[in-house]
Amino acid sequence: MITRRALLAGAAAAPVLALAKPAAPAQAATTLPMTVVNHTYRYANDQIWLYVVGTDQQTQQQVFARADGTKVPVSLSLNGPDGFADLSIPLAADGDTRITLPWMSGRVYVSIGQKIKFRVVIDGNGRPALQHPAGWVSSDPSYDVLHDFMEFTFNDGGMFCNTTMVDMFSIPMEITLDGSRSQTSGTLVPNGRDQIFAGVRAEPAFRDLVIGDLRVIAPGHGIDAGLFSPTYLDPYIDDVWNSYADRDLRVTANGVTYTGRVSGGQLVFDKGIRAFARPSTRDVFYCDGALHSDGVSGPVAAILGAAFNRTTLLSHPDQPVTDHSLNYRTSLTNHYARVLHASTRDGKAYGYPYDDVADGSTYVEDHAPTAIRLRLTPFNSAA
Repeated sequence: MITRRALLAGAAAAPVLALAKPAAPAQAATTLPMTVVNHTYRYANDQIWLYVVGTDQQTQQQVFARADGTKVPVSLSLNGPDGFADLSIPLAADGDTRITLPWMSGRVYVSIGQKIKFRVVIDGNGRPALQHPAGWVSSDPSYDVLHDFMEFTFNDGGMFCNTTMVDMFSIPMEITLDGSRSQTSGTLVPNGRDQIFAGVRAEPAFRDLVIGDLRVIAPGHGIDAGLFSPTYLDPYIDDVWNSYADRDLRVTANGVTYTGRVSGGQLVFDKGIRAFARPSTRDVFYCDGALHSDGVSGPVAAILGAAFNRTTLLSHPDQPVTDHSLNYRTSLTNHYARVLHASTRDGKAYGYPYDDVADGSTYVEDHAPTAIRLRLTPFNSAA
């Protein structure tokens, strides 16, 4: 199963897009042309910057990439007099911008109006590492800058990428990956950005997640920032726990069906799957804690995490639910993710780490990629 676990584990950690890696094709290309298209229809090219940052999978060093695809290991010397590293790539003066992606796993950030601030620090292992912008932390130096990012892993197995809203949503963007076929993902409906901001703001428990016209932050980060109730989903979680004390829950992952019941306060499965403690609201939104992914139990944890966020777990004892029209039907649900999905043309979004369960996310892959396009789509009007 493909999982998105690109959460920053500490201030200096690099993002990691965890992927099931297929066998390498012969003579796989080591660079990939990327075209960036400014269709915001609000901001000129000279107001927009790109940043390609992540991890060199061969050396495990944190790196940034220049426009020509050159990978540069991060070092303290990159920090300027202001204490920050300028890793920006400006858009072309006019028209589309063409850069090259090298083999690496990371993110392509976009900032508008101002550059975002990265800082190189020494991590707990004594190695140079990047502090990334965190738009959900009010004290972050880039908090007031309009910015967003896509995620990717490009290696000898191919290109694996997504437009993510797991942490926040700010800049509407789509990706088109060409190779064995052409795939486009992430496109919003007309006026989709406005619809997302308005839709989240319309839910009383979620409205504080809307940060002006800059971004909407995910509810897990909202809990950490004191903007969202840490017990919001507890009544639903309690109902699930009480219900499956008296009936079976069946989870099918990788062709195997596992049967579980709540016993002794834990959701206990057969066939070697670990027991799951009752998750908290925060665990559900982060798909972590009691729902963390580990070994053979990882696919079951992913399905449970998705079912909790989609609030299909109580009503459907056979998981996963593959009919996405059944998601988010309860009043107590992850309305952040609901609004994101309702605002995309194909109904797919990446609103939490396990949103890829049953092909619900904006993730795309190609094992013989030839090009990728990142399009910054309209902030309003037709997409």
